[in-house]
Amino acid sequence: MTLEVISEHGCFGGVQGFYRTHSAACGGPMRFAVYQPPQAREGRVPVLFFLAGLTCTEETATMKAGAQRVAAELGLVLVMPDTSPRDTGFEGATGDWEFGEGASFYLDATQAPWSSRFRMESHVVHELPTLVREHFPADPGRTGITGHSMGGHGALTLALKHPTVFRSVSAFAPIVAPGLVPWGRKAFSRYLGEHHRAWAEHDACELVRRRPFGRPILVDQGLDDKFLEPQLQPDRFEAACAEAGQALTLRRHAGYDHGYYFIASFIEDHLRHHAAQLSD
Repeated sequence: MTLEVISEHGCFGGVQGFYRTHSAACGGPMRFAVYQPPQAREGRVPVLFFLAGLTCTEETATMKAGAQRVAAELGLVLVMPDTSPRDTGFEGATGDWEFGEGASFYLDATQAPWSSRFRMESHVVHELPTLVREHFPADPGRTGITGHSMGGHGALTLALKHPTVFRSVSAFAPIVAPGLVPWGRKAFSRYLGEHHRAWAEHDACELVRRRPFGRPILVDQGLDDKFLEPQLQPDRFEAACAEAGQALTLRRHAGYDHGYYFIASFIEDHLRHHAAQLSD
């Protein structure tokens, strides 16, 4: 796969870059960001994918999460994909922040016209890791995934579905039962149709009940998050993990909302969680 360098910047002894590639999965150009820690100059190091939430781009977590300082200490490559294909031209793909461009839900759509471009599961699980392995000093055998909100949903579901790709997983304020909340019902009915069996393939609670991840999962949730009850409902995932025997640390934080001040406050804990899981 070809790689176009948009820009690169020195950052904590490493390099923060922004890139573009042609995605066969998404039928057009896709942007993403990569942070290479200083240890990457000596050889391949573990890699962590960060999936951002609704309305975000590859720049959002890169610029707001404050992850590079700790990634430089721990020797982690950070990969921040965009949240969807762009400039698709599909009717209804823009103008609604909860659906379409910027709101892919990290699945492979099965309904026209979305199925021709919105194939983010294939992009994140197969295509982008291959490109990162080819062009950056990332160790494909030591790959983790995390994310926020819609991206937290993506991190949990993709890790549970593809445990041979992702060896560690965590999430910030994830959507854990999308088929039961407004955000997920709106997106799933359009991307996947009204086939609820298909919906279950992208539901973290359903997936963990079928097959636990096998390694500890870390989730952080702000208690002042306005989306906590109507959209996120982490108690459902906590119950599903308990039922399945899945080790879960679900931390609830008073005074924190849904934004990046919350993420920046706890990103170090997540990076250390992944570094420990990817060290063996």
